Amino acid sequence: MLNALRADLAIIKERDPAARGTLEIVLCYPGLHALTLHRLSHSLWRLRWPLTPLLARLLSQLGRWLTGIEIHPGARIGRGVFIDR
Repeated sequence: MLNALRADLAIIKERDPAARGTLEIVLCYPGLHALTLHRLSHSLWRLRWPLTPLLARLLSQLGRWLTGIEIHPGARIGRGVFIDR
Protein backbone atom coordinates (compact mmCIF):
# COMPACT_ATOMS: atom_id res chain seq x y z
CA MET A 1 0.00 0.00 0.00
CA LEU A 2 2.79 2.41 0.89
CA ASN A 3 4.59 1.57 -2.36
CA ALA A 4 1.44 2.37 -4.33
CA LEU A 5 1.13 5.72 -2.54
CA ARG A 6 4.75 6.54 -3.38
CA ALA A 7 4.15 5.60 -7.01
CA ASP A 8 0.98 7.74 -7.13
CA LEU A 9 2.88 10.72 -5.70
CA ALA A 10 5.66 10.27 -8.25
CA ILE A 11 3.18 10.15 -11.14
CA ILE A 12 1.46 13.33 -9.97
CA LYS A 13 4.79 15.14 -9.63
CA GLU A 14 5.78 13.95 -13.09
CA ARG A 15 2.53 14.76 -14.90
CA ASP A 16 1.17 17.86 -13.15
CA PRO A 17 3.24 21.00 -13.68
CA ALA A 18 1.18 22.80 -11.00
CA ALA A 19 2.25 20.37 -8.26
CA ARG A 20 4.74 22.17 -6.06
CA GLY A 21 5.56 19.59 -3.44
CA THR A 22 4.63 16.37 -1.71
CA LEU A 23 2.81 18.00 1.19
CA GLU A 24 0.61 20.02 -1.18
CA ILE A 25 -0.23 16.89 -3.17
CA VAL A 26 -1.06 14.85 -0.06
CA LEU A 27 -3.29 17.55 1.39
CA CYS A 28 -4.92 19.10 -1.69
CA TYR A 29 -5.31 16.53 -4.48
CA PRO A 30 -8.71 14.79 -4.45
CA GLY A 31 -7.55 12.41 -7.19
CA LEU A 32 -4.87 11.07 -4.85
CA HIS A 33 -7.40 10.80 -2.01
CA ALA A 34 -9.83 8.92 -4.27
CA LEU A 35 -7.15 6.47 -5.44
CA THR A 36 -5.90 5.85 -1.91
CA LEU A 37 -9.41 5.20 -0.59
CA HIS A 38 -10.09 2.99 -3.62
CA ARG A 39 -7.01 0.89 -2.92
CA LEU A 40 -8.22 0.37 0.66
CA SER A 41 -11.78 -0.46 -0.38
CA HIS A 42 -10.52 -2.76 -3.15
CA SER A 43 -8.48 -4.69 -0.57
CA LEU A 44 -11.63 -5.18 1.50
CA TRP A 45 -13.62 -6.13 -1.62
CA ARG A 46 -11.14 -8.87 -2.50
CA LEU A 47 -11.29 -10.48 0.97
CA ARG A 48 -14.85 -11.75 0.39
CA TRP A 49 -15.57 -12.30 4.06
CA PRO A 50 -19.24 -11.89 5.02
CA LEU A 51 -19.25 -8.13 5.70
CA THR A 52 -16.19 -6.95 3.78
CA PRO A 53 -18.02 -6.20 0.50
CA LEU A 54 -20.43 -3.97 2.42
CA LEU A 55 -17.56 -2.25 4.24
CA ALA A 56 -15.79 -1.78 0.91
CA ARG A 57 -18.88 -0.13 -0.59
CA LEU A 58 -19.27 2.12 2.46
CA LEU A 59 -15.64 3.22 2.21
CA SER A 60 -16.12 3.80 -1.50
CA GLN A 61 -19.15 6.00 -0.80
CA LEU A 62 -17.20 7.94 1.80
CA GLY A 63 -14.53 8.54 -0.83
CA ARG A 64 -17.15 9.72 -3.31
CA TRP A 65 -18.62 12.08 -0.72
CA LEU A 66 -15.20 13.50 0.18
CA THR A 67 -13.75 13.81 -3.32
CA GLY A 68 -16.64 13.77 -5.79
CA ILE A 69 -14.90 10.88 -7.57
CA GLU A 70 -16.65 7.52 -7.64
CA ILE A 71 -14.64 4.34 -8.13
CA HIS A 72 -16.34 0.99 -7.56
CA PRO A 73 -14.39 -1.12 -5.06
CA GLY A 74 -14.33 -4.01 -7.53
CA ALA A 75 -12.51 -1.94 -10.17
CA ARG A 76 -8.92 -2.94 -10.79
CA ILE A 77 -6.67 0.08 -11.19
CA GLY A 78 -3.00 -0.35 -11.92
CA ARG A 79 -0.07 1.94 -11.39
CA GLY A 80 0.38 5.12 -13.35
CA VAL A 81 -3.19 6.39 -13.05
CA PHE A 82 -3.51 10.12 -12.44
CA ILE A 83 -6.91 11.67 -11.75
CA ASP A 84 -6.66 15.42 -12.15
CA ARG A 85 -9.70 17.06 -10.66
